[in-house]
Amino acid sequence: MSVTDIRAKASDTEKITINLGLIDLGQVDLLVQEGFYSNRTDLIRTAIRNQLLTHAEVIRQTVARKSLVLGLQHYTRADLEAVRDAGQRLQIQVLGLASIAADVSPELAMTTIESISVLGAFQASNAVKAALAGRIL
Repeated sequence: MSVTDIRAKASDTEKITINLGLIDLGQVDLLVQEGFYSNRTDLIRTAIRNQLLTHAEVIRQTVARKSLVLGLQHYTRADLEAVRDAGQRLQIQVLGLASIAADVSPELAMTTIESISVLGAFQASNAVKAALAGRIL
C-alpha cells in the first residue's frame, strides 16, 4: 500500500447508526430546513466534532497514557518479517486507522502480532482478521 493509498484511506468514512427520539429528530430537521446545516449528517458530524474539541485535552492525555498511535499505522509484510526475525511480537494500539498489507499471510500475522486494540478502523484481509480474531481487543 503506497502513501497515497494510505492518505486516501484516511479520508474514508465509517458508517454508524444512531437512534434519536422523535422530538430530537424533528429539531434536527428544523435546523436543516432553516439552512443551518445542509443535511442531517452535516449537523451530526458538526456536533461530534464540537464534542471532540471540548474533550481534546482528555483525549490527548489518554492517548499519551495508553501509548496509542494517533492517526494511521500501516504494517507491511517487510515490517512484520523484521519483527519476526528480531524475535519480537507487536502489541498494536491505534486511535485512528490500523491496516495490515494485503500480502501479509495469516501465519505471519499470528507469529508477529500479540494483540490489537483499535479505536477507529482496522483493515486487513479477511483471512488475517479471522486468524487474529482472538487477539483483537
